[in-house]
This record gives sequence, structure tokens and C-alpha cells, in this order.
Amino acid sequence: DLLETLPLSSSENRFRLERMILLANSMLGLASLLDSLLWVVWFLVLARVVISWVSADPRKRLVQFIMGSTEPLIAPIRRRLPLVGGGLDLSPLVLVFLVMFLQYALVASLRDYAVIMKRSTVTVPTHSF
Repeated sequence: DLLETLPLSSSENRFRLERMILLANSMLGLASLLDSLLWVVWFLVLARVVISWVSADPRKRLVQFIMGSTEPLIAPIRRRLPLVGGGLDLSPLVLVFLVMFLQYALVASLRDYAVIMKRSTVTVPTHSF
């Protein structure tokens, strides 16, 4: 156990360390949850694109679920983005780029910050021989 191996001079230091580790682990958990949700969105958008290409039956429950779960995310983008040559809707592509940006910027930053927090609070004393 990390808390047992560190030479802490007081209960205040121990409490501070426990709080920082809890906060860092919570940030890692939040980053993992957010990353998983973003991957689900990514795959749902991909499924939506495939559905639109193959003209799937809109009465099927799976098709309704995919279209219904992605429409609230795509509709605001579609309203602001004009159709291109021949009525091509690029809003799913924009949403995928947004998801990728969030994964690389937000999720990665949360993970990195949590790791830095853990390293900065856990200082193991070095001994000179």
C-alpha cells in the first residue's frame, strides 16, 4: 500500500495525500467514462452513415435507436452547415471530428493532469549513500 510506504510526518500530510490520490483517481475514472461515451457516439454515427447508404428499413428498432440517439447531436450541426454538391450532408463527419477532438484534447488532458497530480503529491525521499 502506497500510503504505508511513504514517510508522512503527520496525519495532516496523510489526509492531504489521500485527498489528492482520490481526486486523481476520480479524474482518471471520469476520463475513462467520457472516453467510452465518446467511442459509443463515434460508432453510432458510423452506423448512422452506413444506414443512410444502404437505405435500411426505418421501422426497425435498431435503425430507430441509432437515428434517434444521433439526431440530437447532428441536428444543431446540420442547421449551421450547408449541404454540399448534390445534397451531401457533412454533419456526421463534423460530429466525428468533434468527438475525436474531445478524445484527444479533453480526455487526454484529464488523464495527463491526473497522472501529474499523483506524481506531484507522491514524493518518495531519495537517500544519498
